[in-house]
Amino acid sequence: MSVITPFPSPRDRQAVAAFDRLEFQRILDLYGRMVAAGHWRDYGVTFTPEVAVFSAFRRTAERPEIRIEKRPRLRAKQGAFALISEHGTVLQRGHDLAGVLAPLERRLMRLVGE
Repeated sequence: MSVITPFPSPRDRQAVAAFDRLEFQRILDLYGRMVAAGHWRDYGVTFTPEVAVFSAFRRTAERPEIRIEKRPRLRAKQGAFALISEHGTVLQRGHDLAGVLAPLERRLMRLVGE
């Protein structure tokens, strides 16, 4: 006889952590400027029930230079967003994405000389 597998109902599905449209637009805007400056060449996005991760790479075959993570469970405590370095150290953590991306924004600033 054959085995019948029931179709999963909406109640059976787990909620997946994700960036909303404005957050993802801000991250991709930063990514585009970093590509134009020659810092990054590739990116990857991962969504799991616990965390959403945007990874930026200098080269495709390497570990990510920077990871931007969103953990909704930490929203009330430390803040949902974290900026993590290539070696796994947390560089910045906070409730606001703009504040977390500030160290990367500073890297793009240049002095305009006369």
